[in-house]
Amino acid sequence: MINVCQLVSAMGLTLEETRRSWARADAVCFDVDSTLLVDEALDELAKFCGVGKEVQEWTTRAMGGGVSFREALEARLQIVKPSRQKLEEFIQQHPPQFSPNIRELIAELHKRNKQVFLVSGGFTSIILPAAKILNIPAQNVFANQIKFYFDGDYAGFDENQPTSSSGGKAIVARIIKKERGVKTLVMIGDGATDMEAVPPADAFIGYGGNVIRDSVKQKAAWFVTDFRDLIQALDN
Repeated sequence: MINVCQLVSAMGLTLEETRRSWARADAVCFDVDSTLLVDEALDELAKFCGVGKEVQEWTTRAMGGGVSFREALEARLQIVKPSRQKLEEFIQQHPPQFSPNIRELIAELHKRNKQVFLVSGGFTSIILPAAKILNIPAQNVFANQIKFYFDGDYAGFDENQPTSSSGGKAIVARIIKKERGVKTLVMIGDGATDMEAVPPADAFIGYGGNVIRDSVKQKAAWFVTDFRDLIQALDN
């Protein structure tokens, strides 16, 4: 029988090595959609705008790694084309829906003086209310920016943001390690773009509490469906 602790992930780490990185990490990056929060914000915004089905199909392809993230992001936003007013209405009517036990986990990380970052292909305007509730400073949020014309109509997105492209989360991880003095950084997420953060992130933990991506489950050395597992492992 194969010892699961000896299985090596696609990133070259064993389960045991990943658990050690988790216990000693001085910073943790969380994906937001389907990880920190229960749902995919862009999918929910699309439903709010009446184009949910079309956008959901693109999201599934992007999260499974079937298309580049930039391609999927551009295609989805072109379908939704949210105006500034529509986006503000959505934010007001959709308060953050946190994944089970994530608030407890982040509180425990803060208690241990570990830095917490949110790194997302989603949008800053939607993520900041959740960050505020969790006592995560705005400067620790790395996400995308929707652009608007002067009349408030949709005008695209900021293509200079690292998280607007595949591989962008690796760029953010490099920035965090260099500019924030982080030695051991762990990335947690549900999608293929999250796995791309390693390296320079030191380890990746797959999360499947809301949705399970087969590619992530198969390639992650450590895959959890309950954040309580991570709380318990902090002392191991």
